[in-house]
Amino acid sequence: MRAVPRHVACVMDGNGRWAQQRSLPRTAGHRAAETTVIDIIEAARAAGVEWLSLYAFSTENWNRPGTEVDYLMRLVRRVVRKHAPLLLARGIRCRFLGGADPRIPRELARDFADLAALTVDNRGMTLTVAFDHGGRRDIVEAARSLIRSKTPADEVTERLFADHLPFPDTPDVDLVIRTSGEQRISNFMLWQVAYAEWVFPEVLWPDFRAPEFLACLHTYRCRDRRFGGVPPRTNGDPS
Repeated sequence: MRAVPRHVACVMDGNGRWAQQRSLPRTAGHRAAETTVIDIIEAARAAGVEWLSLYAFSTENWNRPGTEVDYLMRLVRRVVRKHAPLLLARGIRCRFLGGADPRIPRELARDFADLAALTVDNRGMTLTVAFDHGGRRDIVEAARSLIRSKTPADEVTERLFADHLPFPDTPDVDLVIRTSGEQRISNFMLWQVAYAEWVFPEVLWPDFRAPEFLACLHTYRCRDRRFGGVPPRTNGDPS
């Protein structure tokens, strides 16, 4: 058993409720989330996590009020530009998992591409930011890619299918952390989380910090991961 999960994914939930509890606009919760993002990136890297994925904006988030979406686009652009030097200095490779929705401002899309290019040769932790991401859409696009490649149906395996997903070198997620106590998948990396352990801390994302993150890693270490099998020397096991 690995002492540290290789791939940790975070559903960053609770920004709006954090703001509501303080009688602040929802945008204040999103702004406060920036500190948590950087803290968790640093904590994951220091703990030895090799892959960290953060759910920043889903395909369903386009249904939010236009003013909130516009604010998020501006905020994410500012965060990307502000912290690019830190990510480069830490040896973190950055990727952006999502579609190319025309509603994404061209300047933001360019910043995503620039940061990915800037850090492409880094060999430390890989940070994947899921933005305009939907797990179902990724699976549909993989199926379309297989069809376009004229792969015979009998030759399609799980491994081959995974090769047609975005960033096929990404390992399966070992641990998913969803803050705020909500217990939903929310269309997040559906293929990759098939055998993930899930932890649901009650703390809202803007208040989530390294100690809470490390507590989630400890919970993971205490889990018995059998992947459908049974541990040795159980009932009926002759060994």
